Amino acid sequence: MPSRHRQFRVRCFLVVLFLSSFTLCLWLNHLPFTPLQARWPEVATAQSPNTSLLVQQGIEQYRAGDLQEAIASWQTALSAYQSSNNLVNQAIVREKLAIAYQQIGQCEQAINYWKEAIANYRSSGEFVKVGQLLTELAQTYSRLGQNKEAIALLCGVSETDEYCLKSEGSALQIAQKFSDRQGEVAALGSLGEAYRFRGKYDKAIENLEASLKITQEINLPVYRSSVLNSLGNAYFSKAQLNEQRANSARLRSAEIMASEFIKEATFYYKKALEYFNNSLELTRTQNDPSGQMRTLLNLIQLYYRPKDSKLPDNTNQAEQALQSALTLLERLPNSFNKVYAAIDLAELEQLVSSSNSTSFQAQCLPRKLKDSQAEELLKKAVSIAQSIKDSRSESFALGKLGHLYECRKDYNKALDLTKQARLAADQKLRAKDSLYLWEWQAGRIFKAQGKESEAIAAYERAIATLQGEGGIRNNLLITDQDSQFSFRDTISPLYREFARLKLERAESLHIANQEEYQKELDSGLDAIDLLKLAELQNYFGNDCVFTVFDQERVDDLEREDTAIFSSIILEDRTAIVLSLPNPKNQVKPNAERRLKKLVWINETKKFTEEIQKFRKEVQRSYDLTDAFLTPAQNLYNSIIHPFTSDLERAKIKTLVFIQDGLLRSVPMAALHDGQEFIVQKYAIATTPGLRLTSPKPLNFQGLRMLALGLTEAATVDGEKFQPLENVADEVNQVTKLFPGSKKLFNKQFTDESLKQELKQTNYPIIHIATHGQFGTIPEDSFLVTGNNEKITITQLESDIRSFSGSSKPMELLVLTACQTGVGDDRATLGMAGITVQAGVRSALASLWYLDDAFTQELVVKFYDNLRSQMSKAEALKEAQKALINQNKKIHPAQWAPFILIGNWL
Repeated sequence: MPSRHRQFRVRCFLVVLFLSSFTLCLWLNHLPFTPLQARWPEVATAQSPNTSLLVQQGIEQYRAGDLQEAIASWQTALSAYQSSNNLVNQAIVREKLAIAYQQIGQCEQAINYWKEAIANYRSSGEFVKVGQLLTELAQTYSRLGQNKEAIALLCGVSETDEYCLKSEGSALQIAQKFSDRQGEVAALGSLGEAYRFRGKYDKAIENLEASLKITQEINLPVYRSSVLNSLGNAYFSKAQLNEQRANSARLRSAEIMASEFIKEATFYYKKALEYFNNSLELTRTQNDPSGQMRTLLNLIQLYYRPKDSKLPDNTNQAEQALQSALTLLERLPNSFNKVYAAIDLAELEQLVSSSNSTSFQAQCLPRKLKDSQAEELLKKAVSIAQSIKDSRSESFALGKLGHLYECRKDYNKALDLTKQARLAADQKLRAKDSLYLWEWQAGRIFKAQGKESEAIAAYERAIATLQGEGGIRNNLLITDQDSQFSFRDTISPLYREFARLKLERAESLHIANQEEYQKELDSGLDAIDLLKLAELQNYFGNDCVFTVFDQERVDDLEREDTAIFSSIILEDRTAIVLSLPNPKNQVKPNAERRLKKLVWINETKKFTEEIQKFRKEVQRSYDLTDAFLTPAQNLYNSIIHPFTSDLERAKIKTLVFIQDGLLRSVPMAALHDGQEFIVQKYAIATTPGLRLTSPKPLNFQGLRMLALGLTEAATVDGEKFQPLENVADEVNQVTKLFPGSKKLFNKQFTDESLKQELKQTNYPIIHIATHGQFGTIPEDSFLVTGNNEKITITQLESDIRSFSGSSKPMELLVLTACQTGVGDDRATLGMAGITVQAGVRSALASLWYLDDAFTQELVVKFYDNLRSQMSKAEALKEAQKALINQNKKIHPAQWAPFILIGNWL
């Protein structure tokens, strides 16, 4: 897992501002922002002296840190220039306003002023300025998490293009056309940063190195220190990604691959360290205290990284860097940068394991500094923010100081400071990006004080802020691909804590008020549904748009013979909520369509161990013992048994599971009641969420299949895959069942051939029989194709999405011979994401590789059942039952791993 300190970035939508506070302002600070006169020359002579004084007054106010006063002065000046139709001076003042609004976090306002200034300069023929401001605008979009838009402005092409083509009118094209070398440096640097934020580190490094080369050619040392720092960040991000990949490989027992990833991570850490040290040396030579602080904070992050890579212990260097930063802080002039630096240093944690963490924001972890030192720094941050009248930085300083008191359990002081932070964020700035943090913090404090109603109200406001207009939640999920796991620290706990409050309230109302009991359960489940969507979006790490169906259409899924199990794994216990058809609904039109019932499983740690034990034992096909049986029965007794009478009374035939955490990787069909497997009694399906599931039943008319298979041995990324001897028979048999089908084997099976077929023909079913794996991160989720190549899960999703956007969405995707990481609670998100993001109504996939002879038999039976117009869940059930009935001793490893995801009708 990456260092927790790199999980937060300065953003207009989220200025959480931990150790990387300065990394995003590189280009804004240096092109051409220093000195201020370079950016803001004296205004043209053809102007009113009073207006000129207003502009200069605003510059002086800005330098003094009085941003709001500066904005007021410049807006007055702008009105005067608009009256005289002075386009050049309008553009100059609009630049100032854009920068000021960006510094106080109001990026939408900044964007408007950048665009207006660009239009002014374009009208007056100042194209060099147009190019420079396009770069500034691109940086602002990056701060909003809209990196595709930023790259388009810099390159003039979509981010998905392999190369930046520098199209006509782009920032890079203009800089090169007019020989604006400084503009080119900034555009390339901004492009590198945008690519880094999209997780495209090689492209980031390529552009940053090009920028660095120019700074050396034309001797721009201030720019060069920034580029060196950015290169350090890019290599640091790449190193952390490789550590994540090593962890993912270990979960799949791919130790050789894990070792290679660690070697690469070590190399990239050394490169990052080299670039940071070079940047630090240069900033010291230039006597640039702000640049020194920026680089010192990055070095501290690197020194305190997890020790998985094979680098020497840098504890002494880390302590020296920390002391240097504390000393340097006193030299910095009062500014919002100084405020955030003080916050960063105060919040610096001891290096602790975060594998079981709930939330950085909520946790009270040991700090590197003494508690009294941290308090002093945060109070100083508040004082500086107030003196420069910067409400945004004041909000964060107050909020963090409130969190310190929360950790001390001094709840009255904590709540008072949190309310002040909330007021600064809400009333002064309407800063929704930080407001949710303080609402959440207030909710935690109210809960600790035993004020349940106030706590719930605060949590509701926090979630409403995230879900509301402005896209805060989406930006949190899709940005900073070097730190995808930060999702667990920034969003997931908020939704889980709120769901817990609602479920616990429901529990207290169970007997006294059934109507309120149902409402509270619905509210808790709604929060978890939002979380499931967020998890998927975070896993794929892009600005994808999922189709979310309204409740009326979702009702079509909830047939009278279907029960829905939702699991919610919390830190100390797990909630299982059963949703059943309400018999009163048939006679009372206004009655609830579904009735829900809650059961708690105590001791989450023990429950998790039981899940892991079952997953491990049920997969051991070579072990003919029934070692899996005990954990299978234990899980059945925990999850299903409490509801058996309810299921029987409602005459349920299909069980649908909306799973959480490790339960996603469990083949529920193999749970055992002591007499039989539950699949022998119920059809089984899983879905990431009801509102993410297409409600339409299978259209049996005109079904045809595109089948792709690999029979040959393959080597991909150094990992060897054995030949699949029965794949040819499997593909031949299943394609015979559907007239008009087509099959592609081995060398014919490529990403390009898949795209061509989907482009030419409508295939409601795609059947892929090959090795595949689903890892912790999308980069390690792929299918093996012909020619020793692979297609990643994101490529596959993109290919299918292009097809499923037609008038006839894809009905079914079948993936055989795949596997997910054992004990990995994120791996199956890749499978679920295919059905949700690509628009496939259902997917049938295996949780692990199994004998392809059993695979062939099972999938042929499944398709045959489907042709007889069974539901997909029923077709899978009968196929699995047929294997069990043929051989009572068959191990569930041979039939249980196939799970149906998405629409089960």
